[in-house]
Amino acid sequence: MKVSPKLTLVGAGPGDPDLITVKGLKAIAEADVVLYDALISEELLIYAPQRAVKLFVGKRAGYQSFKQDEINQLIISHAFQYGHVVRLKGGDPFVFGRASEEIEAAESFGIPVEVIPGLSSATAIPSQLQIPLTQRNVSRGFRVMTATTTDNELNEDINNVVKSNDTVIILMGLHKLEKIVQVYQDHAKGDLPAVIVQNGTLPDEKIVAGRVQDLVSLAKQEEIGAPAIIVIGESVEFFVKQRKAVVELAKL
Repeated sequence: MKVSPKLTLVGAGPGDPDLITVKGLKAIAEADVVLYDALISEELLIYAPQRAVKLFVGKRAGYQSFKQDEINQLIISHAFQYGHVVRLKGGDPFVFGRASEEIEAAESFGIPVEVIPGLSSATAIPSQLQIPLTQRNVSRGFRVMTATTTDNELNEDINNVVKSNDTVIILMGLHKLEKIVQVYQDHAKGDLPAVIVQNGTLPDEKIVAGRVQDLVSLAKQEEIGAPAIIVIGESVEFFVKQRKAVVELAKL
């Protein structure tokens, strides 16, 4: 049987398998191969044909199973051997998902590419928690960024966004939390409301909320770990107050 190579990049959403798009599920159902990331619910693999090859290619900080070049090679080799490769990525493929690198690799071999967007954790998690990223007279915009550079240094852009009134969403920032807090304190903004969410949208979700200056102690106290997002800004104030009331009520 003739093999027709194809690559489809599918955004699986922020964690909860129910938050993938209908079009994303249809792509999985038509896959000959599914290459899936670390933050993907394995429930989604049920939608793939039984005959489909399912291969974990996840990368996590400190625990890397495949380098990006190796993933690119797997995409190419599996597309020519089996046909339709679905690259299942957490969140949205183009939000810190290295999608462009995988597309470039596939297209260099003449493999057609389709992209199916997904809900990014940067917007989906705050939305589910009813945290507005934009709010009239409070925040006119929001910024999404990673905490680190490729050299594992603190992202210098944090020094710029702290000067604005925009809501800031920091991904992959837990291991740089102390430095992030220090930047805000250096700009006299340690009192801004903030929240850290681990495993957002999942049953084992953990949340700490308070002021930027208290984030390090709160995270240690609640044993917050990766994956987590950090949301900072005046628009978080309502959630912080609500969360504090719930915590106080639970103590009664």
